[in-house]
Amino acid sequence: MLIMLRTHQAPTGLERGTDSLSHNSWRLSVAPMMDWTDRHCRFFHRLLTRHTLLYTEMVTTGALRYGSEQRHLRFNAEEHAVALQLGGSDTADLAHAAKLGQDWGYDEINLNCGCPSDRVQRGAFGACLMNEPRTVADCVKAMRDVVDLPVTVKHRIGIDKIESYDFVRDFVGTVSEAGCEVFIVHARNAWLDGLSPKENREIPPLRYELAYQLKQDFPTLNIVVNGGIKTNAEVVQHLQLADGVMIGREAYYNPWLLSTWDAEFFGDAHSRPTREEVEEAMVDYMERAFAEDGCPWYAIARHMLGLYHGERGSRYWRQVWSNHKLKPLPPREVLVLARKALARGAEMSVDAF
Repeated sequence: MLIMLRTHQAPTGLERGTDSLSHNSWRLSVAPMMDWTDRHCRFFHRLLTRHTLLYTEMVTTGALRYGSEQRHLRFNAEEHAVALQLGGSDTADLAHAAKLGQDWGYDEINLNCGCPSDRVQRGAFGACLMNEPRTVADCVKAMRDVVDLPVTVKHRIGIDKIESYDFVRDFVGTVSEAGCEVFIVHARNAWLDGLSPKENREIPPLRYELAYQLKQDFPTLNIVVNGGIKTNAEVVQHLQLADGVMIGREAYYNPWLLSTWDAEFFGDAHSRPTREEVEEAMVDYMERAFAEDGCPWYAIARHMLGLYHGERGSRYWRQVWSNHKLKPLPPREVLVLARKALARGAEMSVDAF
């Protein structure tokens, strides 16, 4: 087995990864995605890439004030470099949450100014904060005052029908005055009325040129482009005009793409693990997670269902790992069944030709 597993359970003493955050750290990252990029998903992604920056799901300040720190902030030491994304608009609450993030060992604190969901709007944070750049600046300053980590902002290019470049330019200009040096630009507007979060990721048109213009107008800032990016060729194109690229759903549905990034974008041509080695490492992790806190294997397996994306027999392999009838079995037995299904499906695919 080429992949070594390590773990930490306490909020102190977390090992740092070998990569400290520098200008190059935002060159490629996996987006924060609600219900998807939990610690199990991030562990899986880290098996595929050593250098790509990973983000948590959005964690609200209320969840950290009144909920379990362990539940919301625990992560695996293998995940570094990993950023904590926060949702909120109260300066004191955000400062408290950012300090917790630093104490737990995160490498970056990111403020969500892009989520358009109704729940987030009711809490007066997320995308609607783009209408209040001074508030965002105050939030950034409050967090920077209590942590030594980079404090970054993820945002849209506009709100509703506001399509003027001046809007996002003034937002970035105001927030950067508070010391924010990294802006992750989801290059779509957020329509706060009439579209679901899913529709907000698809219907408002992508306008990457606004992100590129931000880089021209603010050359000392790190501008990272996000939204609709699916291929390495597209990443290369964006990196010619911006400092970094963040990829979301494609990284989740087609995770093997991540295994190419260290060599192509970070100059690290280490030997890649095979899909089989990654799958076996995930089974080791499932056993570890169950021993530590009783986490069932299927809560972890759901994140790796794209591992064999595009391979013959992958559909049959996915059916095994997502089969609810197999939940009582230990994951190593499910692994055997999945491998057999993969081979059988591959043979059927060949016969079809």
